[in-house]
Amino acid sequence: MNKISIIIPVLNEEKDLGKLLVHLNENSSKSNISEIILVDGGSQDNTCALIAYMQTIYSNITLLQSEKGRAKQMNLGAKNATGNILYFLHADSFPPKNYDELILNEVNNNNLSGCFRMQFDSNHWWLRLASWLTQFSWRACRGGDQSQFITRELFDDIGGYDESFIIYEDNILINALFERKQFVVINKKIRTSARLYKKHGIWKLQYHFWTIYIKKWFGASADDLFAYYKKHIR
Repeated sequence: MNKISIIIPVLNEEKDLGKLLVHLNENSSKSNISEIILVDGGSQDNTCALIAYMQTIYSNITLLQSEKGRAKQMNLGAKNATGNILYFLHADSFPPKNYDELILNEVNNNNLSGCFRMQFDSNHWWLRLASWLTQFSWRACRGGDQSQFITRELFDDIGGYDESFIIYEDNILINALFERKQFVVINKKIRTSARLYKKHGIWKLQYHFWTIYIKKWFGASADDLFAYYKKHIR
């Protein structure tokens, strides 16, 4: 029987994490979810205390400690997962109702990896357009905020997330899946936070994201991408 392990890398996420954990449990069937694995990268706020409290409410929540870095955190979560389907989710993204059934239906139809289309929690016209574009199966419209389901067998065959990438790790995995023609976009919306756009400004942040994408297209290394990110975004 197919079972889903949800893996969420966290770092100082006390604000909305409790809401997410309630959402994940209330919008899925317990029989389909092996566990929710939260992998902390060294939070300095009350994230871990919040998780400990949520564990008193939901028995399916596990907390792991990791070195900082989403790729490292997600790989550790995958290593400890018991489900045969891995579902990687950002802490500020809320998948649609019955997300578990939607994922299982795709796997049962031999679609071994994919994501949901996305909707930002913002009415800005550009973010609404960017959200609308995620319904199409274009590599340029993919990103980690849309979440990522993948069978364990396929994940292990690829070698997991490339830990040399501090940023852009989601896209590296997605590129490998596109090369294998193993990627599907589920036509249901995951709602994700536009907090980074609000912090830096929509056009400024979008310019830097495009620059990172183009730099990688022309062969920039993981270190080059991270250096640019640290200088302009972090």
